[in-house]
Amino acid sequence: MTREEIKQALLENICTVRFTKVNGTIRDMRCTLNKIHLPDNLDVNEDSSRKVNESVLPVYDLDKKGWRSFRVDSVIDIQTVIV
Repeated sequence: MTREEIKQALLENICTVRFTKVNGTIRDMRCTLNKIHLPDNLDVNEDSSRKVNESVLPVYDLDKKGWRSFRVDSVIDIQTVIV
């Protein structure tokens, strides 16, 4: 999947993203970019004054309750979570 396809899935759903961390371990992260599932004070709009790193995608980790990111090329699988 491309960065835009992954981002679109996360804007519409909660997803479990399986990826390989930089240290080589595999991680499953339940995350989203859907405003309905974010705390009220958070916004998913990327700051247009910042340069976007196309190889990394910041997401909201629902289990850790904070922003995390993963390298797009490290994604093994992405599954939509039924809520």
